Amino acid sequence: MPGQMAIMRVSARSQPKSVAGAVAGMIRGGETVELQAVGAGAVNQAVKAAAVARGFLTEDGIDVVCIPRFVHVTIDGEGRMAIEISVERR
Repeated sequence: MPGQMAIMRVSARSQPKSVAGAVAGMIRGGETVELQAVGAGAVNQAVKAAAVARGFLTEDGIDVVCIPRFVHVTIDGEGRMAIEISVERR
């Protein structure tokens, strides 16, 4: 649904190209995507996915920006600090 926000959790085992394809599809559909990652490995994969998605979208003439921020998340009932990267049309 256009104008919606999707949250995708990225792990250290996530495949950046697969995540990027999903992100690009949602951006094409008018959504803003929030990539959430906890831990260095997950943040690494999320940043790679954002960069690859930007490349996919540039081929379609769509320019996006990535805005990182810290957020608190709850995982298995425990509070954790995560990096959230907002990917949205410029």
